[in-house]
Amino acid sequence: MYEKLVHFRDKADNIRQLLLNEPRGRSSMNVNLVLPPCDPKADAGFLIMESNEYPPMSGGNIICTSTVLLETGMVTMTEPVMKLLLDTAAGLLGVTADVKTAVAFDNVPAFVFALDNKVDVPGLGTVSVDVSWGGMIYGLVDASSIGLKLNSSNGSQLVEVGERIMIAINKSYNFVHPENPDIKGVTILEFTGPLQRSQDGEIEALETVIISPGRLDRCPCGTGSCARMAVLHARGQLAVREKFSHCSIIGTQFECHIRGVTKVGGYDAVLPTVKGRAWLTGFKQMILDPSDPFPLGFRVGDQWHVPQDS
Repeated sequence: MYEKLVHFRDKADNIRQLLLNEPRGRSSMNVNLVLPPCDPKADAGFLIMESNEYPPMSGGNIICTSTVLLETGMVTMTEPVMKLLLDTAAGLLGVTADVKTAVAFDNVPAFVFALDNKVDVPGLGTVSVDVSWGGMIYGLVDASSIGLKLNSSNGSQLVEVGERIMIAINKSYNFVHPENPDIKGVTILEFTGPLQRSQDGEIEALETVIISPGRLDRCPCGTGSCARMAVLHARGQLAVREKFSHCSIIGTQFECHIRGVTKVGGYDAVLPTVKGRAWLTGFKQMILDPSDPFPLGFRVGDQWHVPQDS
C-alpha cells in the first residue's frame, strides 16, 4: 500500500488538491481514499490525504474509515463485535469494532528517536523536543515549557509557534525511519499537557497536535497518542497494559494502552492500542466543471496560515 501512496503523491496529487483545497475542502479536513487491499488477508485498504501530505498512518482516520466501512455496508458487519484487518501505508492493522460503543486499533510499533533534543527556535530561544514515531514522525513539546496554554481560544498562537518549532527541528536534525528511508523529517508537532491521575488511577493528559499548513487536530490524535506512549514508556511513566486517556483540545478522548514491547531497527518500541469513536455526519458529492478556473482548488492566507521562515 505504501507504493500506492507514492503513486498518488508523485503522479496523481491533483486528486488530493482538488478535494482538500478550497472551495471543496478546508485546512482542517482530511480525505480517506478506500482502495482494494494489496494484501489478500485484509478486508479493505485505504490511503490518508491531508492538507500537505500523505501520512502513512492516522489513528483518527482509521477509526473514521472503519466506522464508514461498517455503517455503510462496504464491509459486512457482524454484531456485536467485528474484527477487521486494514491495509495501510504503514502496514496491516487490526481493528476491533464494538458496533454499539467504539473502535479500537492495534497500531504499528511506536518508538522514540530521541528525548530532550535542544532546538533553537527564532523568537523562543532553546526548546526541548522529544521525537518519536507513532505512524508519523512527531516532535513533542511540553506546552508549559514555552509558556503556552492548551485551549482552543489560544489556537492561533499554538499553530504559529508549532509551525516555527517544526521548521527549526528539521533545520537541525534529519530523522529517518529505520525500515523505510522514504519516511523522514518531523511533519507534525504535538504540544503536551501534564500527566494526571483520575480517581480510578488511570493516567490522563491533554494534548493538541499542529498539522501544516496551520491547523489544530480536532481529535485526540491516534498516532500522536502512540508517539506519546512511546515517550512515556521510555521515561518510565507508563507501564505495559497501564491505561492512558488522551484528551483533545475540544474535550474528546481516546482510551489507550501499551499491549507489549518489541524492536524496530535498533530502537526499543512499544505495541500501542487506541480506542475511540466516530460518527457519520453526511454524504457529499464533489464535481469539477471543465471550465472551472481552479481545477486544483485554491488557498487563501487567512485559512492556510504558514509562518515565514525567519
